[in-house]
Amino acid sequence: MQAQDRPQPKPGPSPTVNVGKPETFTLKNGLKVLVVENTKLPRVSYTITMDNAPYAEGSKKGVSDMLSAMIGNGTQKISKDAFNEEIDYLGASINFWGSGASGSGLSKYSTRILEIMADGALNPLLTQEEFDKEKAKIIEGLKADEKSVPSVAARVKNVLTYGKNHPAGEYLSEATLNNVTLADVKENYSTYFTPGNAYLVVVGDVKTKDVKKQVEKLFGNWKKGIAPNVTYSDPKDVQYSQINFVDMPNAVQSEISVVNVTNLKMTDKEYFATLLANQILGGGGEGRLFLNLREKHGWTYGAYSRIAGNKYVGDFTSSTSVR
Repeated sequence: MQAQDRPQPKPGPSPTVNVGKPETFTLKNGLKVLVVENTKLPRVSYTITMDNAPYAEGSKKGVSDMLSAMIGNGTQKISKDAFNEEIDYLGASINFWGSGASGSGLSKYSTRILEIMADGALNPLLTQEEFDKEKAKIIEGLKADEKSVPSVAARVKNVLTYGKNHPAGEYLSEATLNNVTLADVKENYSTYFTPGNAYLVVVGDVKTKDVKKQVEKLFGNWKKGIAPNVTYSDPKDVQYSQINFVDMPNAVQSEISVVNVTNLKMTDKEYFATLLANQILGGGGEGRLFLNLREKHGWTYGAYSRIAGNKYVGDFTSSTSVR
């Protein structure tokens, strides 16, 4: 009790954040590489990301989900089991998705980690067998989502906010997934997994000159290409407040979401102030929404808010689940 009666200590000075200045270079195929040398720990991390514009998949919504599920399951040179076993042996973490890859581990294994990551990213084993397995897994997840109030609410929220023809308004369904073929997945990979808009970020206990030599060897033959840039009209604010209902009679709880379109950019002067304001409002267990609706009134297990801020249009969402 005495500890609870003590006044909250005043915050100390803000810590100094020293972000290393990256060394940069660009390969002939357009891949941009950023290297930050940091010898504080004997570790290294690699991240490759495609900075492609969002695109709609229409009646084949799910093709990028299938690519994300399949890529990294072995390569054209290494079987799936051998691929995963070597990653485990190195004690590394290597992950892949439809628009990038990442790898991290001890710096003494840095060369092999990047070799495995490059092989998995540039030579994926996209087979019909893996396609069928991953499709079945996704469909099982979709069936579970149909009974999930938060999942249904998220689908409806995105359609209402962005429109069903906008990339952010589309949602995956079993019907659209059944329209996707292995050929579609391979075409998506060849179209969008390209170096023209790609960045490779390397941070850790490495030397830039060594990284440059290895990157040129592993990624130099990556076929040059730039993903298509399709533009979409940004959604507009509604002219008046709208209330939309989805009836789920067997639901134990109801999901309540308040949503509005935002156009917050990282370059805006108010960017960090806006993120801080959202953190105070509903960023976690100390947020005002949580403290009011749960701690004070006991109406919910939690209430939160979030706001998107990037180069494309986003939204502000405040949500909670109640009986």
